[in-house]
Amino acid sequence: MSLKFEKICVIGLGYVGLPTAAVFASRGVQVIGVDTNLATVETINQGKVHIVEPDLDIMVNGAVSTGKLQATSTPQTADAYIIAVPTPFKDDHKPDLSFVKDAALSIAPVLEAGALVIIESTCPVGTTDKVSQWLAGARSDLSFPHQAADDADVQISHSPERVLPGKVLLELVRNDRVIGGMSRRCAERTAALYKIAVEGECLLTTAATAELVKLSENAYRDVNIAFANELSLIADKMDINVWEAIELANHHPRVNILQPGPGVGGHCIAVDPWFIADGAPDESPLIQSARKVNDGKPGHVVKQILAAAKESGATTIACLGLAYKANIDDMRESPAVEITAALADAFDGEVLVVEPNSPNLPEALAESEGIKLTDLETALNKAQVIALLVDHQEFKDIDKSRLEGKAVIDTRGIWR
Repeated sequence: MSLKFEKICVIGLGYVGLPTAAVFASRGVQVIGVDTNLATVETINQGKVHIVEPDLDIMVNGAVSTGKLQATSTPQTADAYIIAVPTPFKDDHKPDLSFVKDAALSIAPVLEAGALVIIESTCPVGTTDKVSQWLAGARSDLSFPHQAADDADVQISHSPERVLPGKVLLELVRNDRVIGGMSRRCAERTAALYKIAVEGECLLTTAATAELVKLSENAYRDVNIAFANELSLIADKMDINVWEAIELANHHPRVNILQPGPGVGGHCIAVDPWFIADGAPDESPLIQSARKVNDGKPGHVVKQILAAAKESGATTIACLGLAYKANIDDMRESPAVEITAALADAFDGEVLVVEPNSPNLPEALAESEGIKLTDLETALNKAQVIALLVDHQEFKDIDKSRLEGKAVIDTRGIWR
């Protein structure tokens, strides 16, 4: 079986899929990017991007201009397929694999013997095997790894993305890559593909292990953040400056407490621990407790803001930031959005929102009465209560004199 990859198809052109497609295209591989959002397809084919990520616009424009990257709504026959679609959870924290299943079935009609399928989407343990079974059900004329292992017509692996928003292009290339093959041959062929673009080490393992590795990485971070957030609750009750306490504690040579915040957002840390809990509910009490601490933090922040508004007799609250982390536009699972929505429901006055990385309110806030998206200057002039929810650079640069005479809730500790 050839290890050459002249054409790859990336399914899902979001925060991971589009950078992945652009990086491979920049290495001279012909890339077909697939997305169900026709506006996204049109934007990319114009050499533009629909997400905020440093230097991505330059790379995409170059790849489109040279003809190495083309976006479409329909998969094409290719040497390899990379599935990079969302894996959210349902209301009961059960994993929702519908996007992965739809993506897998969308490529089934164009699969040919010798093709490689890679799931980059973060998934519960066992998902890669399910993909193999879904594809086998759609293409009985081909064999798949759960049936024929190394001798399968189509090879399948799981290689989870491990990138940080704001540094995606750099980390896609430099980070080590965990590659979980459904067979040894699957893993080796997947490593051959990633070595076209990845400078980090390709670490081969089984598909199930790779699935657990990514979930474990994010659950580990979630537990550590939960400790910081719980410490902030304790400090608030005892009227202690949590930022000072953490700074002093971290002078211990073996202590490195993280910084607390308004909660945990994003498509990974706020979601992936529940995938572990779903697969092993009785064995994961620590992971589940950490999730509950972090999920409860936005409610605590809302109470703080409303108390400050009541005490000051405020008629206007300004919420600074909606993204789930600094200097990006990604609002998935963002605690800032949750807090702003709760304030709009509970506060009788006006809620002003400043989000420098997005020209529009997210769907969860767009129809809420009392919420208005505005610029930073207007918010600082009008609001009696300032709630710092995201530590965007624009907010760090605010002249502290502009905050005098106002009630300030700084959930990120940037103005302390």
